[in-house]
Amino acid sequence: MSRDAMFTLSFFKNNEPKNNGNGDSHMIDLRGVDKYYQSAAGDYHALKSIDLCIQAGEFVSIIGKSGSGKSTLLNMIAGIDRPTTGEVWVNDTAVHNMDENQMAIWRGTNLGIIFQFFQLLPALNLLQNVILPMDLAGKYSPRERRQRAEHLLELVGLSEHQHKLPSMISGGQQQRAAVARALANDPPILIADEPTGNLDSKTAESVFSLFNDLVAQGKTVIIVTHDSGLAKRTHRTALIADGEIVNEYLAKALPTLTPAQLLSATHKVKAREYEAGAMILTEGRDNDQFYIVSKGTVEVVLPRPNQSDVVILQLGPGKYFGEIAFFHNSKTNASVRASESGPVEVLAIRYDQLNELLNESEVTREALSQAADRHQQENIEFREEKV
Repeated sequence: MSRDAMFTLSFFKNNEPKNNGNGDSHMIDLRGVDKYYQSAAGDYHALKSIDLCIQAGEFVSIIGKSGSGKSTLLNMIAGIDRPTTGEVWVNDTAVHNMDENQMAIWRGTNLGIIFQFFQLLPALNLLQNVILPMDLAGKYSPRERRQRAEHLLELVGLSEHQHKLPSMISGGQQQRAAVARALANDPPILIADEPTGNLDSKTAESVFSLFNDLVAQGKTVIIVTHDSGLAKRTHRTALIADGEIVNEYLAKALPTLTPAQLLSATHKVKAREYEAGAMILTEGRDNDQFYIVSKGTVEVVLPRPNQSDVVILQLGPGKYFGEIAFFHNSKTNASVRASESGPVEVLAIRYDQLNELLNESEVTREALSQAADRHQQENIEFREEKV
């Protein structure tokens, strides 16, 4: 083994992954990542204290306006760019500590990158484009490389075009060829920057379906997209605004808020943790906060005379409670507790702060008001049934 190879193996061994505090590591873990770019006008703060964890097998979309920082965030994960401060851990490797040579070796087997404009080599046919990453990484025998490339092109529906140059096929076919190339070395992670941005709707759908198939096979897929409809079909969506990630559960609970309003709300909410079975709100007591479930499950409980309390509703991540007391009175109309199945985390925002937020979004105020009326009526009807 060469000295360089020994150093590389030693580097990976000695840079142990961070974990999430529960003893298990994430496939991707960004911690306190800041990125500054220097310009004639001064330092530009592109990413601001980014914390992002992605588990193996997740399909995650990153959305945001042009210039919000979404492509910069993707480049951090891919090691194409480096954080000014903070840590980037990908597949148990400290990406932020690697030099360019180490990065090239690591990236060749851990990441498949799909670019918006395909980046296929124009002088090579599709088969040669897919074989190339295996040649560079030294993976598989020459015969196996060809067989694997043929299989991957068949997977993306391009077997009959394998000997054609990229210029001889359509944009959608080039994108599918780029997916095949990204899969060449069987990486656990695929990242794609606007993979459907230059495709017609039918071709975009076929590419998206291919991503879903890969996730079903255990791949971790991350896409940057401007298409919010497409993003809603992934497992999770990370909305980035002005270089910061909006709380995803806040965005799920209050989808009618603008990115700027969601970012403002993200700064105001406070995370609270409750053990399994712990009471969060008690019926009849004053309440001054609105809650969004971010981890675990909460139970909405109503008492029954001379009988045990009954659970009328369970709320998971992205669901909310406390809106009835906000719109009707300050006292809670039901008790809410953490499920007995495990601990719960909720995001709490004071009613005065919620009111300020709703003053900026009448459509959100109306949506919450209607939900409060509906839930209030459901509580009344349930009580009448049990009398």
